[in-house]
Amino acid sequence: MTYDTLITMIGQYGYAALFFALWLGIVGMPIPDEGIVMTGGAVAASGLLRIVPAFFLTYLGVVSGLTLGYILGRYVGTPALDRIRRKKKLAVYVEKSEQLIERYGSYALVISYFLPVVRHIIPYLVGINKMTFRRYALISYSTGLVWTCAFFTLGYFAGDQVPALAGFVSRYGLQLLWLPVILIIVIIIVKKYRSSRLLNKGRQ
Repeated sequence: MTYDTLITMIGQYGYAALFFALWLGIVGMPIPDEGIVMTGGAVAASGLLRIVPAFFLTYLGVVSGLTLGYILGRYVGTPALDRIRRKKKLAVYVEKSEQLIERYGSYALVISYFLPVVRHIIPYLVGINKMTFRRYALISYSTGLVWTCAFFTLGYFAGDQVPALAGFVSRYGLQLLWLPVILIIVIIIVKKYRSSRLLNKGRQ
């Protein structure tokens, strides 16, 4: 599926196309989740879809697709994971997911949202490890809301630049987490600098 095909599907099926494109991410859609979420923002900006229901269905598609992985991990167990591990291209992501859980525990769910493919494997693993659904939902759904909001907004302003932007995000993944931190630090420094200058002028 290409971005043009996704736009065509959204034109034909509306909000349902956004939902199922994300829900099917669990089986490996050729378009990264980030790209689909940003496309949702872009079509909302163009007026093709209304912004509130588009965002809601996008968010629902993200969290329900990942929740399916958690349910399979919890109630089907290792056979579901073994099936993924047998695919050579996915084996490395399974190993990376296991390392994240070993190091960060349940908070690996937060980090996984910013790592393509890994975000779909981590729910399997925490399900296999018998994490309670309440804890899973608390961490995953809250992170998912922030993640969806960020990329939906990015797509809203990116417009037809979404494909290029999605490729960039997919390539650099977790490294982009530092951008908001750096931006916040710069804003704080600038504000403090300006306030100190105003204070000095007031004293003069």
